[in-house]
Amino acid sequence: MASAAKRADGWDPSRSAAGSYNPWMIVALISIPTFMEVLDTSIANVSLDHIAGGLSISSDQATWVLTSYLVANAIVIPISGWLSDVIGRKRYFMISIALFTISSLICGLSPNLSTLVIARVLQGIGGGGLAPVEQSMLADTFPPSKRGMAFAAFAIVVVVGPVLGPTLGGYITETWTWHWVFLINVPIGILSLFLVNLFVDEPDTIKKDRDKLLKRGIRIDYIGVLLVALGLGFLEVTLDRGQREDWFSSGFIIATATIAVISLIGLVLWETHTDEPVVDLKLLRNRNFSATLLVMGLTGMILFSTTQLIPQMLQQVIGYTSFDAGLALTAGGIATLVMVPVAGRLSGAVDVRMLLFPALLGQAFALWNMSHLSADISFADAAIARLYQSMFLPFLFVPLNAVAYAGLPQNKTAQASSLLNVARNLGGTIGISSSQSMLANAMQRHQTELVQGLNPLNFNYSEWLAKAQNAVGSVGDTMTPLALLYSQVQRQASMLAFLDVFRSLMIIVLIVSPAVFLMKPSKSGGGGGGMAH
Repeated sequence: MASAAKRADGWDPSRSAAGSYNPWMIVALISIPTFMEVLDTSIANVSLDHIAGGLSISSDQATWVLTSYLVANAIVIPISGWLSDVIGRKRYFMISIALFTISSLICGLSPNLSTLVIARVLQGIGGGGLAPVEQSMLADTFPPSKRGMAFAAFAIVVVVGPVLGPTLGGYITETWTWHWVFLINVPIGILSLFLVNLFVDEPDTIKKDRDKLLKRGIRIDYIGVLLVALGLGFLEVTLDRGQREDWFSSGFIIATATIAVISLIGLVLWETHTDEPVVDLKLLRNRNFSATLLVMGLTGMILFSTTQLIPQMLQQVIGYTSFDAGLALTAGGIATLVMVPVAGRLSGAVDVRMLLFPALLGQAFALWNMSHLSADISFADAAIARLYQSMFLPFLFVPLNAVAYAGLPQNKTAQASSLLNVARNLGGTIGISSSQSMLANAMQRHQTELVQGLNPLNFNYSEWLAKAQNAVGSVGDTMTPLALLYSQVQRQASMLAFLDVFRSLMIIVLIVSPAVFLMKPSKSGGGGGGMAH
């Protein structure tokens, strides 16, 4: 890292965040706050009922605890690259950590819903800048040949975080109270702030870029900021609240969707023609980068939707507690940790398309396997099904994060990182929303189909009722045979619905998989001129 001269592969070591320190120590330090933020996107999910009870509100009102965070996060992430350029990368990273930590404290001490929602908005604003800035630091700190392993560490953060969230959240809530789901961030945040200030460097090259920007005069793209806030904010509300509000039968959802669509169209038109955009959409002209965003969006969709679907299936159909359901995902987290170093090494050695395409086919296989589960599966069956999927995730996240910067100017890493995180988070939101909508519709359809065959003309129906009557009478069960039968119908309909959703996700993966061949044939480690204009 000593040389300040730009190398033949286009990497400029003078932009490194490591300074005189070991760059791998910097990876560990800047990953701590990002892991904390990624974990927080899913850790509160399992605590909603406890939050509702503690604040004396309805379960539907409690969901705004999630929606408010996601909306703020969605607005900040795309403009975080611009903010880090204007404020200074290290300074913006530390401000984000501080805001996230303070708002976590307020969340944990909130006496009512209004305070909690406002604090969650601030937490989303603080958290939105962490992952993009870490990515840009990694891209600048490591040469193309070593980015595979650097982004392998980042993959641990963004893949394992959502997996551990429900398990950790369930354990904290059941062991202590829901308040500690947020308060646990406070000591970690304070420690991170101290370590980042002490060891992470703000390179002179980046300081000079910022000084040039300030001397020229900061031109704030107010229209762009407004369009981002309206477009992505209302899109997040639409996707997050759509199923609860019965989609377009609700005037509220029609209004939010209309504002989102108009604003996003306006954002594209405005940002591609303004001189200093807050979101540099001109980067999408790079075919390699655009294809990377598409596959990253698909990866986010699969990861986040299945991370929600599997525990939901285990709780609704099998009867697991939230903690036990989260434990079923743990095997997948272990598989991810084991495969991440392998993916990191291979990313710098082979054509990334030869990693990405098999990895997507592996995801399709894992989803196909999930679509053949039954309502009588064991804990091991669920854990192994998730393990199959998790084995292939590092071979998506690591190469994608490393190869995304190939062909882009190095002073655009912050903007590129922002768009990558937008793709991952937006894909996740779309995946969760669409899978929940498909699940609700499939449940109704399967229940209707199953009930049609339950009538006195069906010999099996009459025979089952007779046997059930004798069984209920012998054990003194208060549930009537018809009620018992209906509960079984609901259980089977729910299971069939989950299988339908897994099958639909598999089809989506197979359709999008060929997009990897839109990328240029290269190793994530780049070749010559990987960062050239």
